[in-house]
Amino acid sequence: MAASASISKSIYFGTYVHSKSLTELEIRPDGVIGVDEKGVIQFLETNVKDVESLKSRREEWKDAKVVKIKGEGFFFPGFIDTHTHAPQHPNTGLFGKTTLLDWLQTYTFPMESSLGSLSKAQRVYSNFVSRTLSHGTTACAYYATIHVLSTNLLADICLKRGQRALVGRVCMNSNLSPEYYRDMSIESSIADSRASIDYIRSIDPSGEIVLPIITPRFAPSCTAHCLTALGDLATETGAHIQTHISENTSECELVKKLFPDSKSYTDVYETHHLLRPKTILAHAVHLSAEERALIKAREAKISHCPASNTALTSGCCPVRTLLDEGITVGLGTDVSGGFSPSILEEVRQAIWVSRFRAMNHGDVHKLSTSEALYLATRGGAAVIGMEDKVGGFEIGKEFDAQMISLGTVAEEGNMEGKFTEGSIDLFGFEKWAEKVEKWVYGGDDRNTVAVWVRGRLVHSTSKFEG
Repeated sequence: MAASASISKSIYFGTYVHSKSLTELEIRPDGVIGVDEKGVIQFLETNVKDVESLKSRREEWKDAKVVKIKGEGFFFPGFIDTHTHAPQHPNTGLFGKTTLLDWLQTYTFPMESSLGSLSKAQRVYSNFVSRTLSHGTTACAYYATIHVLSTNLLADICLKRGQRALVGRVCMNSNLSPEYYRDMSIESSIADSRASIDYIRSIDPSGEIVLPIITPRFAPSCTAHCLTALGDLATETGAHIQTHISENTSECELVKKLFPDSKSYTDVYETHHLLRPKTILAHAVHLSAEERALIKAREAKISHCPASNTALTSGCCPVRTLLDEGITVGLGTDVSGGFSPSILEEVRQAIWVSRFRAMNHGDVHKLSTSEALYLATRGGAAVIGMEDKVGGFEIGKEFDAQMISLGTVAEEGNMEGKFTEGSIDLFGFEKWAEKVEKWVYGGDDRNTVAVWVRGRLVHSTSKFEG
């Protein structure tokens, strides 16, 4: 369904689950969520056994469409991916024996440069946006390529599919980038970024679905003058900013050599006016206490990418420390450093990585299931500046949600068609909290049977009967 398609009032009937806070996961059995024609939640109720009796109590909703969960399942807020690279999708799962800097040269830059071809970009981006939606991702911060038309195409696809997106043309003008894939000058870098910003704002003037985001790839990919110009562009346009920071120790050493007058990696962005409340910093694995304090003071946000950090041997991000110090954190898939477009996979990986840190630094570093789910929803919403709109089920928020279906094992043990429904097996003894745990640790896109953005259906499978 297109982002602009009209919808009718709808009542979503079934258990709903969402994060109330970092540590509290709320589960409401037999719930009802009323969504109006604008996709905004108007009421919530729990322990409702009969929708018709509810309609009789709410006269203005008597003609509303009813969407009901069949069998075992629940409604959950849409996932928010705060950091990923759409043009790297064809490389997903390819690492070789590389770490970050040689991985960029071996796999990433050749693939990204090839997406100057609009036909190839159409194929890759259409597939990737569909993939992310199928995994329940309703909002995503995308890196595109250096190509204006290819970047604009990604924004077009997101708008057409109805997925919220921040779409950025990648800026990289330093001679550390290959000659075949770099901006030819500071002037062209800024002009091309401005052109993409203007285009994205022209196709969605309200910014309800797609927004532009200024995207210096990372400090080593840009000259100091280019970073300054991008900071000025951010001031002029008010656009979001996304970049990488302290992902890998070799990268951190490179930054020291390239920017000897800066106190730290974080100070590079501070010096060039790129550290702001609307800045998303991906990875943040090796920050010092002083850098974290500066990020907190500037209200910049962190995208934690645990799968990628592990795959490229970058390190274990100290998420507990970031949270305890009051820094806003969300999750990012970082495809193709990350091996999956699924934020649910990142939830699992975030939990595992926190346990790796706990092995050396104490149990305080462990993330609970509830905390990881918070990062995937409300945390991510805050990272991309949409915390007032999405991230949970509350009156006044927009209905960005996914319907999760869980498999049950029949009493007679009939397994016909069972393994096409996913890897989760419910035996009937599980309490609701345990059902959610089984989904977190064993779920995948086969369990995501429908996805909505602003109340509009943007993905569904054959199991959806809405």
